[in-house]
Amino acid sequence: MKLLTRIAITALALLLVARLEIGVSIDGLVPALLAAVVLGFLNTLIRPLLVILTLPITILTLGLFILVINAGLFYLAATFVEGFTVTSFLAAVIGSVLVSIISSIGNRFVA
Repeated sequence: MKLLTRIAITALALLLVARLEIGVSIDGLVPALLAAVVLGFLNTLIRPLLVILTLPITILTLGLFILVINAGLFYLAATFVEGFTVTSFLAAVIGSVLVSIISSIGNRFVA
């Protein structure tokens, strides 16, 4: 039940970010839910590997390279889900940061 709640919160965060006109667009609720599942999958399986592989550059940039990893996974998720588009890497950076903030706030209220 907790997993479904987190997916729903992430989907709502994606829908909110898409309404801001920053270069992220979603065609509806179903693509948002699919994008939330894909983002969860990528963040669970691929993100830890990327963080370990890029640890030296992450240390050199004082952790700011994590933003690049998050944006890359956000952009990658958009390639897998039809109806979820990200126009540029800058839009992916801004979108991933906003989705992360909104999801964190939403999960804090629910959990």
